[in-house]
Amino acid sequence: MTMKRMVTEIGMGTDIRGADYTKAAVRALRDALWHNSLNVAAALGKPTDSMVVEVLIGVPKPERVNKDEVLAVLPHGTGTVKVVEGGLEIPNDAGTGSTVLAHAAAVVRLDV
Repeated sequence: MTMKRMVTEIGMGTDIRGADYTKAAVRALRDALWHNSLNVAAALGKPTDSMVVEVLIGVPKPERVNKDEVLAVLPHGTGTVKVVEGGLEIPNDAGTGSTVLAHAAAVVRLDV
């Protein structure tokens, strides 16, 4: 059998005042995952934990994301997290903080 892409989910997350990159990344992945109910595994007679999820996060400073915290969001299956440059950071007028926007893509694969 071969791992086949079944679903691609996308989301966006922010940290409005704290410039916490991990918080924004976690929120982006939750946004991608929590707006659906995946029945594809069950429809193919597979357990939900057989899903393999590739998570891609885009933020301006990838090194500031804790990948383990992002990976902990996955409710089923196993996964990997890759963080790349992307997203957006908007400084406040006072120059004392910023808002971080993270984008997430979750590619769900099954062995079929």
